Amino acid sequence: MSAATTTRRRRRARPTTILFYVALVVVAAIYIYPFILQIGTSFKTDGDSTYNPLNPFPTNPTTAAYQTLTTVDFPLWFWNSTIVTFFVTIGRVLLCSAAGYALSRLKFGGRKVVLAAILAVMAVPGVVLLIPKFLILNQLGMYNTYSAMIIPLLWDATGIFIMKQYFDTIPPSVEEAARIDGAGVFRRFWFIMLPMAGPALITLTVFAFQGSWNEFTHMIVARSSAETNTLTTGVAALTTGQFGSGNRYPLKLAAALVMTIPVAVVYFIFQRKLVRGQGAGAVKG
Repeated sequence: MSAATTTRRRRRARPTTILFYVALVVVAAIYIYPFILQIGTSFKTDGDSTYNPLNPFPTNPTTAAYQTLTTVDFPLWFWNSTIVTFFVTIGRVLLCSAAGYALSRLKFGGRKVVLAAILAVMAVPGVVLLIPKFLILNQLGMYNTYSAMIIPLLWDATGIFIMKQYFDTIPPSVEEAARIDGAGVFRRFWFIMLPMAGPALITLTVFAFQGSWNEFTHMIVARSSAETNTLTTGVAALTTGQFGSGNRYPLKLAAALVMTIPVAVVYFIFQRKLVRGQGAGAVKG
């Protein structure tokens, strides 16, 4: 192929490339605009947000919305969400990893039935289980307690399936030497298999953190008092007007923005490792 032919093809491709990037910029702007609007509105006054709802730039910037958050038990909601997320994330990572290892490596009767049951649970919409959850928690005397908010979230069918599938990609020969040296099941799991499952553990940690931090439907049926409100139920109360009249858009969006920050921080911390882990899993698969 001559240099002239290559040059002509490049010139023909330039308009297409430019249109492609323009389309990407437009899509990115459409996607990012709501977040910019959220940040800008949180610094507006109530009147400014009502008369200029689509303008992301406040006329008279103010931090009144963030100051008001301290008067509506927002710190308590944040603390409750932190407690729930901390214990749920740690518990889910450990329990899902152990269950995934058992289903992948241990030979016991009914293993296929258990795996089929887990897959069936993944297909059931969570809203279907709300009433049974409430009845069970109420009968056990756990309703409206931290244990009711935490314990039912410690197991996750998707997390178990992720860990089981990753452990399946690790050759059994890796464990064989440890088994010959006399290492038991727990030592093989904790010191050999778990460190090798780093990419899957990172994925599970991110999913567990996001899922528990943003959990809403379970908190509706697990608690009822104002003292056990999490960020999801507390901010929902703000949007329904339980803490005052009027639109109060700055207050609502300020609360939503602060609520989003921890999830964004965790995602950006683990983003590179998460992408690398998914790539490594694809190569192994």
